[in-house]
Amino acid sequence: MKYTIDSIQAKLEQFLGPVLATGEFELSYELSEAQSPHPEVENPEVTVKFSGGDVDLLLANRGELLLALEHLAMEAIHVPAEDHSLISFDANDYRLLRIEELRMSAAAAAEKVKRTHTPFFFNPMTSRERRVIHLALRDEKDLRSESLGVGPNRAVVLVPADMPTPPAPPPPPFRPREGGVAGRGDRPGGDRRGPRGDGRGPRGDGRGRPPMRGRRD
Repeated sequence: MKYTIDSIQAKLEQFLGPVLATGEFELSYELSEAQSPHPEVENPEVTVKFSGGDVDLLLANRGELLLALEHLAMEAIHVPAEDHSLISFDANDYRLLRIEELRMSAAAAAEKVKRTHTPFFFNPMTSRERRVIHLALRDEKDLRSESLGVGPNRAVVLVPADMPTPPAPPPPPFRPREGGVAGRGDRPGGDRRGPRGDGRGPRGDGRGRPPMRGRRD
């Protein structure tokens, strides 16, 4: 194993301790050796499991805060980008539930593409989540999955096998949030939702960047 509990626990505590304390998060965590039921998708060596009253906040908006905290922690403890997948942050089995949700979304989207012969754009996802979609549809003969866009707007598109790759949707217009930046005071009225699906129609939510050559990643 490249990473163990003993090799990263002290480094993680140096980062997570001050972050959770300063943010007044009601969260605790423990490290465990990971056992992944889907090693072809995710096969981490160590899992950091969070619990506490603010878990819902971690998991809101498809685990946005959880994933951001994971990314910042990997940078803080100097884990190379190619090794980020070896240390996984989780709470309430979010990662497992998200994989199953993405697989169901992929199957439903594939049926729609076959029925309508129209490309289907998913919402932008992380590279790990895009991989779930690609793997779920790797045996399809009537369509193919590709990734379009750049950065946080990179998304999966399902395309009929006999159709050229469509351009990525244009990025959404910038709309500043009214009343300034939201903080902890926004929690009571904020979005505390957990995992949710991605496909919202033929063009998802319309996010993306100028056309790029599609590829699986």
